[in-house]
Amino acid sequence: MQIEGIFGSTIDLLGKSVDLRAKNQTLIASNVANAETPNFIPKTLDFEQELQGALKSHQGQRRSSVPHARHIPVRGAGVGNAVQSVSGQVIETPAKTPGKDGNAVELENEMGRMAENQIMFNASVQMLNKKFEGLRTAIKGAL
Repeated sequence: MQIEGIFGSTIDLLGKSVDLRAKNQTLIASNVANAETPNFIPKTLDFEQELQGALKSHQGQRRSSVPHARHIPVRGAGVGNAVQSVSGQVIETPAKTPGKDGNAVELENEMGRMAENQIMFNASVQMLNKKFEGLRTAIKGAL
């Protein structure tokens, strides 16, 4: 039995999401810090579609990777490699109307994106905690 498939794909997916959201938070914080830097163009990390694509491509591979028709596929086996290869793409997100000094940061938009990213980060961490609580309960046994 493959060890990487023992927990399913959810833990791999949530872990990678936490990593990528932390990187995105760093980029957004940099945008806010450079709100008054002349000619600065804000950046963000685009990764959600790439992450979904990795998960979908793995699901298609899983059906074809079963060695025998009567074998049961190990749920989540191999998804770690597909998900871990996702790194996202840093893209520029300039404001529609840059300032007189060429700065393209809109502080209100950046703060909104920062709040949204933080909420999604916290949700991913909470879901990971629940998964590990379930595993801990299974190991210890119900009291």
